[in-house]
Amino acid sequence: MANIRAAILAGEFSDVGKLPLPAYYRGITVHADETDMFAGLPSRDKDPRKSLHLDEVELPQPAHGEALVAVMASAVNYNTVWSALFEPVPTFTFLSRYGRRSALAARHDRPFHVIGSDLAGVVLRTGPGVTLWRPGDRVVAHCLSVELESPEGHGDTLLDPDQRIWGYETNFGGLAQIALVKANQLMPKPRHLTWEEAAAPGLVNSTAYRQLVSRNGAGMKLGDTVLIWGAAGGLGSCATQLALAAGATPVCVVSSAAKAELCRAMGAEAVIDRSAEDYTFWRDEHTHDEREWRRFGSRIRELADGDVDIVFEHPGRDTFGASLYVARKGGTIVTCASTTGFVHQYDNRHLWMKVKRIVGSHFANYREAWEANRLVAKGRVHPTLSRTYPLEDVACAVYDVHQNLHHGKVGVLCLAPRDGLGVEDEESRGRWLPDINRFRSRPPR
Repeated sequence: MANIRAAILAGEFSDVGKLPLPAYYRGITVHADETDMFAGLPSRDKDPRKSLHLDEVELPQPAHGEALVAVMASAVNYNTVWSALFEPVPTFTFLSRYGRRSALAARHDRPFHVIGSDLAGVVLRTGPGVTLWRPGDRVVAHCLSVELESPEGHGDTLLDPDQRIWGYETNFGGLAQIALVKANQLMPKPRHLTWEEAAAPGLVNSTAYRQLVSRNGAGMKLGDTVLIWGAAGGLGSCATQLALAAGATPVCVVSSAAKAELCRAMGAEAVIDRSAEDYTFWRDEHTHDEREWRRFGSRIRELADGDVDIVFEHPGRDTFGASLYVARKGGTIVTCASTTGFVHQYDNRHLWMKVKRIVGSHFANYREAWEANRLVAKGRVHPTLSRTYPLEDVACAVYDVHQNLHHGKVGVLCLAPRDGLGVEDEESRGRWLPDINRFRSRPPR
């Protein structure tokens, strides 16, 4: 690994493909024999620092249509948290099912799981059939893994029966020195960004793009009012930027005054600090408080001068009833993930009698991911990286995300020895630097 790292840091990208590959590399793993370690504990009390390991892993070889990438930087997503907590089910359930598909897929069914669904790095090797990418290319990766042997996925690859999330439902993910990806996951690294900045937007920006912009999601248009939960987090901060870039009005919901200031710094004017205004949408574990829904809706109309056209949902159980209620008649609630719980409860009268739509959205297809990455390369959407951790401290990074002690995205330095490396276009970077550094200049609460 030392020679590979040295060549990349020296800018000798054409030589990378000539260097020998190591037999083993370091990666962040969970272990199959530890999946019961948190049995009986509520989610909040589960500690990912106990379940995540930095292991030496045997290097897989790229098969047809695959590539090995030297990972300079990666990032933490909420699926990293789920992997570490073994919920809603241990990821080994996915790997075992995938492993039964073929002899090649069986490589993923191991007693360890190298996790992580973001990366920025350099192509090391490509398998047979790969023509678009070659060793030495600087790339980022999206996390959609598909087989496309069935007809269902050819209109929208997310409908492929064999669609999986790389690094969550497949092995050899991005929180490592080397990652195994399908070549059609690769996209050009934005030239004005450092390695860690380029790794940060991948999953969250593509997810937000499909949810809001794509016709497969809400189809956001000029003038729409968009309610965005967790607007200063990794996913919500991308949604906020996309809404502003599209001429929509984001109504940003956050959990602290510091996060409210971050939203205003991005250009949002309508911001609700949920903690300061003390919204409590549940009277008890089983009963919604509709009075709080009405109070919340009144506050939104006061700030946005109108009703909500689109609700950008991802917290799930805690907020879904309120989201459905505040959307206007004929409005859209577009949902991915459920970070506060997967079982949603809502009053269906507000759905059917007001002809609202609930749209499910799960990451993005390749075209949507490519378009989302292009917006980053053009400086229309910026990374919201707040801090980075070395690979050795990933467990602490995941703990911070699990406990909501962060804002924006939390990055991980893999082969990159420090922040600030990998920039190719200094001129564009200088023009956008205040926006790129916006989340770094404000400490988390």
